[in-house]
Amino acid sequence: MYDIGNINIRSLLIFIGVYETHNFSMVARREGVSASQISRIIHQLEDALGQQLFYRNTRAIIPTESGHLFAGYARAMAGNMGDARRELDERSLEPSGLIRINAPVFFGQRHVAPGLPGLSERYPQLNIELTLTDDYIDPHREAADVIFRIGSLTDSSFHARIFGQQFYHLAASPAYVHKHGAPEGPEDFGVHKCLVYRGTSGPNRWMLRRPGEAWIHYPVSPLMLSNNAETLLIAALGGMGIVLFPDWLIGEKLKNGELIDLLPGMDISIKTEPQNIAAIYPNARHPRLNVRAVIDYYVEAFGTPLYWQSDIGVRR
Repeated sequence: MYDIGNINIRSLLIFIGVYETHNFSMVARREGVSASQISRIIHQLEDALGQQLFYRNTRAIIPTESGHLFAGYARAMAGNMGDARRELDERSLEPSGLIRINAPVFFGQRHVAPGLPGLSERYPQLNIELTLTDDYIDPHREAADVIFRIGSLTDSSFHARIFGQQFYHLAASPAYVHKHGAPEGPEDFGVHKCLVYRGTSGPNRWMLRRPGEAWIHYPVSPLMLSNNAETLLIAALGGMGIVLFPDWLIGEKLKNGELIDLLPGMDISIKTEPQNIAAIYPNARHPRLNVRAVIDYYVEAFGTPLYWQSDIGVRR
């Protein structure tokens, strides 16, 4: 029977040091002890495991097959212990210093920026840098700690905290509906005035489906194209035509009656894949304290369901 209770974190770190250097003396100098003490600790570890971890000769210390196998476990255990120690230490600390936040322009203006006063009041030692851009941001290369992103999350090289899903609505002002009527189905788009957003990849596609059916792309002949969502929204509020926009952009207008939700019995989108609203950060075992604090704050601020989706008939 093996006495693995004698294995401690220091023994693991010394084993890793010997495994990487193939030398007792180098590890001994780093630890401030004698080489014989390092050798004794390795012997004790081997006794506890019941396995020889190194071949020893006058020229080198060479890992055995068991030594190679145990190295992976030792690194994982030492890493987990380090992570646990850091996370426990951080619980007694307050988020402080610079936190760099990135978000899409209009989403950031409407839903990230309004939360910053509360974030600053909760964590007064934080210095906040907010950058708004619709360009793709790589969290491994760009100067950003927390990136708010909307879309399909397929990249496994970063971690993501999903706040919820983005849903789309077709909408027009009461004045437009009074004058032109409301479409009874997507087949009516040809006789209506459509206001279409055009991004870097071209005009948004208007995709619709009835529950349980496949998505269908309904081409429209836009009365107006624009790369500025605010401009299109202003035009729609003025009665110029119909827009297809996400709930976070027009949810408040639907709630207060400035816009009317059209074709509420259909699912509506610009893509067939689910569009998630998430905060992403570089891949790490545990996010930094500042990152956790910001993401947890916005999880609370956005709520469940997302506050802009309540009372507007969220489509699934």
